[in-house]
Amino acid sequence: MTSVSVGPLASKDEGEWRPLFEAYCRFYKVEPNAEKSSTVWRWLMDPGYGLKGLGARQADGPLIGIAHLRPVPRTLSGAEGGFLDDLFVEPSMRGSGAAEALMKAIAAYARDRRWPVVRWWTADDNYRARRLYDRLARKTHWNTYELDPNDPRLA
Repeated sequence: MTSVSVGPLASKDEGEWRPLFEAYCRFYKVEPNAEKSSTVWRWLMDPGYGLKGLGARQADGPLIGIAHLRPVPRTLSGAEGGFLDDLFVEPSMRGSGAAEALMKAIAAYARDRRWPVVRWWTADDNYRARRLYDRLARKTHWNTYELDPNDPRLA
């Protein structure tokens, strides 16, 4: 394991961020495109938008990992919490400590905002990531559903 630093994404990082984000899309079998990537980057760089990005690097090298997170209201507790939308490490850099460094930076980000919890989803078959998550977080018993607003049953 080598030394990894994590910091906020900055406008100069777009060229290094984009291939990681697009590889993340492909990992989840979602075809990336320039418009989608540009939209997400614009969200990340807009200080008035809730989505924030973190980037992991080895020494002063290029980005090797990214994480995107945002505040989310928690109505049952009357508090704001966090939601981790995306976490991805360049496949050749897995095992470098980048994912754990990103998770620690996410925890620090949450503490700074007094979020009592950060939640996220991952695919059931994402075994490598789940090993890390099982070590650093608590798996909940909640099931996830998706509602398609255009489903004819809901018209």
